[in-house]
Amino acid sequence: MSEIVVEGRNIVRDYHVPGGLFGKAKTVHAVKGVSFSVEKGKTLAIVGESGCGKSTLARIITLIDPATSGELIIDGEKIDIRANALTAELRRKVQIVFQNPYGSLNPRQKIGDVLQEPLIINTDVPASERRDRAMAMLKKVGLQDVHFNRYPHMFSGGQRQRIAIARALMLNPSLLVLDEPVSALDLSVQAQVLNLLADLQDEFQLTYVFISHDLSVVRYIADDVMVMYFGEAVEYGSRDAVFDNPQHDYTKTLFAATPRATVEAIKARLARKKQAA
Repeated sequence: MSEIVVEGRNIVRDYHVPGGLFGKAKTVHAVKGVSFSVEKGKTLAIVGESGCGKSTLARIITLIDPATSGELIIDGEKIDIRANALTAELRRKVQIVFQNPYGSLNPRQKIGDVLQEPLIINTDVPASERRDRAMAMLKKVGLQDVHFNRYPHMFSGGQRQRIAIARALMLNPSLLVLDEPVSALDLSVQAQVLNLLADLQDEFQLTYVFISHDLSVVRYIADDVMVMYFGEAVEYGSRDAVFDNPQHDYTKTLFAATPRATVEAIKARLARKKQAA
């Protein structure tokens, strides 16, 4: 039987907005009863347009925000950060990589210090071992020894995202949440980072929750896909089932509105432009 790393059961997240001078207080239902599960070594992609609730769900999974109701289960343990403080063990289990790699790195810290910081905060690993682990992880993500003592501004966007991934992996997490991790990168760099994520997943048997609005990226990396619309999961299934035979009208509309970057599609667009000229 496959091992389930993370599971959500009827996850709800509400935000209460106080009334102003001319308005009444109201409740915003950001996530409405969403359920999912991800097996060890697999990738669940959560897709949808801005405001659909996917990043809110990511914050719940990474234990940044609590759910209003429902159950979050990680490695078989029910987690409720409203009732119980986060332990060091829980922090180690779940890590996140954000969209903007520069914004998530301290510009005053050298990269070696950035990588060692999670070990300093969450473990009692001695300094010499911390340095060795950080150096080894730097190489795992395709960087070199000479990068260890450089600052974030000295790297390209793709290199900075590699550093952010390396930092997230320093604690050997069970689950890595990737919130639009390649959307700020050029297409060629996106491909490199996605290949890196696939290689790391194979090597370390990592489990990913991948948040994205880019369907071409999702089709490349996902095992399962959940489509969200106004806080609800309107479609959920294997990647091939969702892409080849979408059932919900919103999923069909979302897919139809996404340009297909194949040679045939590009030629067809050029032909239409030529005809219209």
